[in-house]
Amino acid sequence: MRIAVTGSIATDHLMTFPGSFGEQLIAEQLDRVSLSFLVDDLQIRRGGCAANIAFGMGCLGLRPVLVGAVGNDFADYRSWLERHGVDCDSVHISETQHTARFLCTTDEHHNQIASFYTGAMAEARLIELKPVADRVGGLDLVLISPNDPDAMLRHTDECRQRGIPFAADISQQLARMEDDQIRQLVDGAAYLFSNDYEKGLIEQKTGWSDEEVLARVGVRITTLGPKGAVIDRRGEPSIQVAPSPERGKADPTGVGDAFRAGFLAALAWGLSLERCGQVGNLTATHVLERVGGQEYELGQTAFLERFAAAYGADAAAEVGAHVRCHHP
Repeated sequence: MRIAVTGSIATDHLMTFPGSFGEQLIAEQLDRVSLSFLVDDLQIRRGGCAANIAFGMGCLGLRPVLVGAVGNDFADYRSWLERHGVDCDSVHISETQHTARFLCTTDEHHNQIASFYTGAMAEARLIELKPVADRVGGLDLVLISPNDPDAMLRHTDECRQRGIPFAADISQQLARMEDDQIRQLVDGAAYLFSNDYEKGLIEQKTGWSDEEVLARVGVRITTLGPKGAVIDRRGEPSIQVAPSPERGKADPTGVGDAFRAGFLAALAWGLSLERCGQVGNLTATHVLERVGGQEYELGQTAFLERFAAAYGADAAAEVGAHVRCHHP
């Protein structure tokens, strides 16, 4: 199964605030907030939604096609991704802009305040998917993850026109995009990814009920943080996917991207939706235990041992027939 992952490619600047954002907010003055947070540390990491997802898929043994726009400062990052199994030959290199930057501060309760500088990502709207498909011999699925809004709309329209199944992952761009644009991104998606808060926001901004959304997409996947995930299809009972036990919490940045990586990897292997959710949860747990969206290692033996502990030996054997982790 050939999967193209479109979306942002960025450098993450991750900071930690040793307190609570909520305690610094005055309810009666939220219309004129003026705050500065003294942070404890700064971690500079590779990131971007599409790059994080493609990295995770590569670590699980796939070769995803990364599609996005970067600056001419991408050389080291490209080498890193290619060493982890990512096809970067369809990445657009800007002649004038730097690679995008994500600046995020996380408090002690894992709440986050973030800003995103677009940079070269604005040129993603120039990318046509047909040459990508022609180069790799066709595409079975295109993930539309957070990106330049015009690029997300263009990729979605092209998938419809060319009959390529697509997965919608609007997430961070829900706040930026207009209601009719969100309807355009959701309608006809083979898969729709969101967390539980974003699920409600999608329904609010589209004006569609949960049932109406399900009537327009094939599969709706909603992550629930420490409660795992739920997978819904129209006319079918919900599939509740238990979380994978964690060994600690370092930083939540990139956890959702890793879930998508694991889910799409298992989907490419032809596994059930329940197994897809389970592989997604365990991959996400690895990210939660590190600072940065690509700082974890997936070892073949350890991954299957943790999978068996979380979901049972039979489930692990099923996944073990397909997964080929980057590390031993």
